[in-house]
Amino acid sequence: MLQPLYNTSLSLLTDLYQITMAYGYWKSGTAEKEAVFNLYFRKHPFQGGFTIACGLSSVVEYLNAFSFSDDDVQYLGTLTGTDGQPLFDPAFLDYLHTLRFTGDIDAVLEGTVAFPNEPLVRVRGPILQCQLLETPLLTLVNFQSLIATKAARMRLAAQNDTLLEFGLRRAQGIDGGITASRAAYIGGCDATSNVLAGKLYGIPVRGTHAHSWVMSFDSELESFQVYADVLPNNVTLLVDTYDTIQGVKNAIEAGKKLKERGYQFSAIRLDSGDLAYLSIEARKLLDEAGFGETGIVGSNDLDEYLITSLKQQGARINIWGIGTKLVTAYDQPALGGVYKLAAIQNPAGEWEYKLKLSEQAIKISTPGIQQVRRYYNERGFISDMIYNEETPPAGPSTMIDPYDFTRQRRFTESTAFEDLLVPVFRKGQPVYTPPAIQAVRNRVQQQLARLHPSIKRFTNPHAYPVGLEQQLHQLRTDLILKMRQR
Repeated sequence: MLQPLYNTSLSLLTDLYQITMAYGYWKSGTAEKEAVFNLYFRKHPFQGGFTIACGLSSVVEYLNAFSFSDDDVQYLGTLTGTDGQPLFDPAFLDYLHTLRFTGDIDAVLEGTVAFPNEPLVRVRGPILQCQLLETPLLTLVNFQSLIATKAARMRLAAQNDTLLEFGLRRAQGIDGGITASRAAYIGGCDATSNVLAGKLYGIPVRGTHAHSWVMSFDSELESFQVYADVLPNNVTLLVDTYDTIQGVKNAIEAGKKLKERGYQFSAIRLDSGDLAYLSIEARKLLDEAGFGETGIVGSNDLDEYLITSLKQQGARINIWGIGTKLVTAYDQPALGGVYKLAAIQNPAGEWEYKLKLSEQAIKISTPGIQQVRRYYNERGFISDMIYNEETPPAGPSTMIDPYDFTRQRRFTESTAFEDLLVPVFRKGQPVYTPPAIQAVRNRVQQQLARLHPSIKRFTNPHAYPVGLEQQLHQLRTDLILKMRQR
């Protein structure tokens, strides 16, 4: 929903160095050189064992609208260098004005569980175009994958309870709030308080009332009764403005009158104090008054660890309102995805494979036109093997850990698998239609159900096996050795 939200060109949603590099390609006559870039992340967020791929729908929408408007090129024409002269040749700005994406995109479907070093998005096309896509694709995929992963962890903690996203007021700006609401719903939240996100994405919206509502009346009981009179079909009462236990009793009094009118008393909400103790006491009072069906909402800076702890303490909360810790990814506010050049075609049409070297092993990239093959059996996912599409595995295959060559795994021809990256664009034209958000949300839970429980635990999760196909591992090793000898 980028266009309804912004109603403007987003082609300048990039870093200046992407445009200066594009200018360099154009000026040097290499703009049309065919290249391949892979977008991936190096480490799971939150010290977890899985990541949820999210943001592909936004990528498709962005690329469908990709173009530099009159205002865009006019602005670029005002930029100057250190000598005060225009940074870009007017002919280059004319070139940008008519530029459209003509390359190929392959990507992992939204809602898929993903692992470090696996390409989430693969871009192939003229190197100038590929370069211009680096920053926007990273910003569209990184944040949404981060928040979807956090929400999935909270869904695991909440188990079958209702999970509500209440984070808009604490989000990093408008886009942070809207995007987080979408990703949180995909990751496992049941509804959002964000009404605009509900409108744009079709997410169910839920809400209660604030302490200010209670404080605006002469008594708490009066505030509850008026609220129940005004919205009898949406009664969740916030009971901790003054004394929480008395607040529960007042809510029960309002609930009795509501029940007499034939309406359901939906829930009470606890937003402070000892949530375990208060929810247990509140449950007793509600049950004794005949409101066994009335739910208890718990909120107050919750995350997956606190939800787990409260459950272990016997808390009677069955609806969880989560905000700050989710939409800001409080304990790790960035995924750290990267976008690396992996191959360039030479004039003869042959691929020259590229690799980014580093003193840190984790930062050494992998060359090739990469695809991810996921092996599975009736119990779930077994492991993922990254291979080069130019030299695909044939027959039995061997997967090697890129950081420890002694760790290897063999797969027979009969082992079931699926290749994860699917065609999204071909020659600049979309060949994939993103599914409805509810289908993506369902996919997350289906994927998680196929992961071993040890991979989903929050503390010291088991590492899911991911490696390079033997030929790709050899190619990478040879390139590293060659570059070390320079």
